[in-house]
Amino acid sequence: MASEFDESDFVDGDFQAARKSPFAAPQTGAGGRPPTREELDSRVTETQQRLMELKRAQEELERERATLEEARRRRSEFQTGREEMLQNLTRGVGLLEEAEFNARRDAEQMAKTLGELRDALTKVQSIREETWTQENYKVEVTRALTTIDNSRMEWNASRLKWPLLAGPQPTEPEASPAERTAAPSLDSLGFLQLCRMGLAFTWPLAIVALAGLGVFIFILLGRK
Repeated sequence: MASEFDESDFVDGDFQAARKSPFAAPQTGAGGRPPTREELDSRVTETQQRLMELKRAQEELERERATLEEARRRRSEFQTGREEMLQNLTRGVGLLEEAEFNARRDAEQMAKTLGELRDALTKVQSIREETWTQENYKVEVTRALTTIDNSRMEWNASRLKWPLLAGPQPTEPEASPAERTAAPSLDSLGFLQLCRMGLAFTWPLAIVALAGLGVFIFILLGRK
């Protein structure tokens, strides 16, 4: 039985490769001939055109690669910036919400303290010493002292609650460093010196009290 027909047996591989090569010389006749000058110039021109096309393709690929690199960089920057701002903003919102809550609470407490101080100030200002008489003197003095004591308690409580109130009073000038240095401490004074200072501070009140007691006794004696 005859073998199957194979077309590849009649194909010359070297001949086909020579036909595909741009530098292969054209086959003319059995022995062939060398390429002419015109043919070489044409092949050089064709090769240069192909090199230019390859160069343009390379430049296009370089631009495409640069575009992709920029896109990747911007994408990475976006993801990093997004995570960073999510953390910062979340933390900032939490801190400000807590600060706002504390500030609102402090404002409410300050408003309450302010109202109490205004009420105490009104009560102290309402004391009218010129309206006191000999008949209601004791009652009015007792009432006034009670108002002042309550106001003092309110003031001390407010100073403890708000350190701003514990600063130097505007009506009392702060002593200079030399005066503070020259002023003796109470701990360094003896018992007799403290007694003298106490007597110096209280004798005007004692005289007023004795005078008031004398007036009161004189009025009682005069009614008999």
